Amino acid sequence: MVVEHHMQEDPLIAAGLFIILFLVLILPFRVRKIEENLEPFFLIMGIVAVTVSGLWSLELIIEALETPVRITEVMGIPVGIFQVVLIVGLIIHYYNKQVYSFLVAVLKKLGIKVFAFLVVTVFGLASSIISVIVSAVILAEIALVMPLERKSKVEFVVIACFAVGFGAALTPVGEPLSTIVVKKLNEDFFYLIELVGEYIIPSVIILGIYAAMRVGGVSVKEIEIPEYTETLRTVVIRAVRVYVFIAALVLLGEGFTPIIYWYISKIPPEIIYWVNMVSAILDNATLAAAEIGPQLTELQIKGALMGLIISGGMLIPGNIPNIVVAGRLRITMGEWARIGVPLGLIMMTIFFVIIYVL
Repeated sequence: MVVEHHMQEDPLIAAGLFIILFLVLILPFRVRKIEENLEPFFLIMGIVAVTVSGLWSLELIIEALETPVRITEVMGIPVGIFQVVLIVGLIIHYYNKQVYSFLVAVLKKLGIKVFAFLVVTVFGLASSIISVIVSAVILAEIALVMPLERKSKVEFVVIACFAVGFGAALTPVGEPLSTIVVKKLNEDFFYLIELVGEYIIPSVIILGIYAAMRVGGVSVKEIEIPEYTETLRTVVIRAVRVYVFIAALVLLGEGFTPIIYWYISKIPPEIIYWVNMVSAILDNATLAAAEIGPQLTELQIKGALMGLIISGGMLIPGNIPNIVVAGRLRITMGEWARIGVPLGLIMMTIFFVIIYVL
């Protein structure tokens, strides 16, 4: 997907891309119709961005069509984003009583606080092995069973998706970002654990504690198995929407590569850490491919990586688990941002101090 672009800097192209970036950041919060239809909106913006950049190619079209269904090996099992979302959706559709009964039984046994802590920490850390996709799909179903008010449920899943995004960055099988970084630096499987494990593992545990605190003391004694209301058509459409969203992010990422190479990749590390907040709406793998290389110091790699990982949780398009969970629970961009942006900014500030000051 990511190739180096040596095209000469063009102010007109740059201006066009910055306008698109502004629209992508603003319209989902201002126009209700767009907020409810993020997938086609991002697809249109991706097509426009690639057109403005003049970067259309047969390879890119194939990349956009293949990425949502591309098979990656996870513990020897073939996994693709679209396939996992569809297959798990179908399993829940046909066996929802059994799945939900099991989850309710575990919830009653543990209590909601312990349950919330374990879900966030276990899936946060396990995402580095079972992949961010599998973690997100299971997480969405677990969240549906939890007896929380809408606002609390949204807050829980945003915290959980931050944890899953963090954990997935620990190994090359976790998510595309970590795969690209390890490949570009020509490092081994355990490189990222050694590099940022001391930041990520405690963060996942702290997010688990925070999730347990935020769900409060809701009683689970009287909790009932939730009613399953989805039709087969809804299950298929949700998988298709995820497919469109991932394809759109491929186009958007490619369309914005001139901006990334002309400007972002030349910014000093301490500033690029904050600039990487654009990964809240852009594919963080594209940014990682442009910014990270063997010429950087360990400190620069740490800073760039942590900036990308944290920012990915701030908005729905920022990371695969956000897209999957928001689709399943019908979370809007505004609902996600109200929790994700402040939480992300707090973590960005804390890690800036840890990495660049201390």
